[in-house]
Amino acid sequence: MIISHKYKFIFIKTMKTAGTSIEHYLRPLCGAEDVLTPITNETDGMEFARNWKGTFNPIPELFIDPHHARIVLDALRSGSKYEEHQPAVRVRARTPRSIWDSYYKFCVERNPWDKVLSFYHFACGLMGPLSLDDFIAGRHVAQNYPLYTGWRNHRKIVVDRVLRYEDLDRELGEVFEMLGVPYSGTLTVRRKGHFRQDRRPYREVLTSVQRDAIAKLLKPEIDLFGYEF
Repeated sequence: MIISHKYKFIFIKTMKTAGTSIEHYLRPLCGAEDVLTPITNETDGMEFARNWKGTFNPIPELFIDPHHARIVLDALRSGSKYEEHQPAVRVRARTPRSIWDSYYKFCVERNPWDKVLSFYHFACGLMGPLSLDDFIAGRHVAQNYPLYTGWRNHRKIVVDRVLRYEDLDRELGEVFEMLGVPYSGTLTVRRKGHFRQDRRPYREVLTSVQRDAIAKLLKPEIDLFGYEF
């Protein structure tokens, strides 16, 4: 995730939605005081990261927003202030209220069936061959909705915009233009695309049983954005 004081935005990093590619694009544009969390499975992850450690906000924030007392207390136990795939509600608990309220907050979501297949290939690349049926049965489906919705209400989106992965270049262009972030119209490099060698569309790969299992596991995302198989 990234907090840019230079461009006044908070990027919530969801899973299997080009989040690492977006981070790598934004990294050279960020200021010295901006927050950049480490990137898992990246050799330059720690070099990339900065300003992400430390204690969370002063306790008085607890009294400003008492409904998030549990998140606030949990933050006190954390060894780091910010993390890579951190839910927006936890970022809100660790960030000064003035920054959270005034900065533009965005993330990316992806067609659930395509996302699960991408996550499957990523897992195989790291751990070796896996059965897709076992992968889905183990609930390894990259659930993103808890990252951008409310703590108890997963129908309440707490960021300003959820971009569609399927139209990422255009939608990023709209956001970056609004924020004043330089952008040529494309990210140019997809950092983890090499994990997926089988480029067949998900409709040609998933069985009806796998389709229905994913639909059940990721029903909140499907309902929120109207995704169809």
